[in-house]
Amino acid sequence: MFFTDSVFVGIDPTSSRKAFTYAALDRELNLVALTDGEMEDVTAFLAGQKSATVAINAPSNVNCGVVREKMKKEMLTPHQIRGADMRVAEYELREHGITVSGTPGRVELCPSWIQLGFALYRKLEKMGFVEYPHANAGHQLLETHPHAVFCSLVGQVPLQKPTLEGRIQRQIVLHDAGLRIKDPMNFFEEITRHRLRMGIMPMELIYPSEQLDALAAAYTAWLAVKRPEGTLRLGMENEGFVVLPVGDLKTKY
Repeated sequence: MFFTDSVFVGIDPTSSRKAFTYAALDRELNLVALTDGEMEDVTAFLAGQKSATVAINAPSNVNCGVVREKMKKEMLTPHQIRGADMRVAEYELREHGITVSGTPGRVELCPSWIQLGFALYRKLEKMGFVEYPHANAGHQLLETHPHAVFCSLVGQVPLQKPTLEGRIQRQIVLHDAGLRIKDPMNFFEEITRHRLRMGIMPMELIYPSEQLDALAAAYTAWLAVKRPEGTLRLGMENEGFVVLPVGDLKTKY
């Protein structure tokens, strides 16, 4: 499908069914697309867009050893730097109590989903996407992190995302942010004593966790362009920046 206006796309490379789950919003936060697919499906969708800002839920680069060197200087004994294999952005998130995994310093040591993310970044760069922020660029690319996004939007560490209550919480946060998606409160209106007794739950009203992660990334892409003052970048140039949909982080989550 081809569009004539800007779209804001979130891509999550950790879906178990297909390589990627992706969501697209328009300027008014209407849902344009929400599906999964392989690399060629994602790139075909993006190739048809006149203008697109893409946020990916995966590291854009390996770590350069900056955190390790920092910790070496601060620690007294070598064994204390275990777990220092991470990027500056990941270190900063952990400092705020947002638990994220670290990105190794070599591509071959990275999990398969991270390597898949690297491949997507490189593919989109070849298609003409440039790193955000880039003035007057019609196709921009940025990195975000779904757990960090939801921590920042909720104001605390959210409920576990595989659970029903965790998914409802995340969907409420996105709906309250203005995304024109299914209102998760309708889930409760559909529940009756009979339905509960029979085990019939209106699960079609609640998005799967990977779709919620993709929607969170799409919202971050939208905010980065439409209201950049309401976003925050963590990290450094050589390792990549993580963009979050808030102006500031709390001291601890």
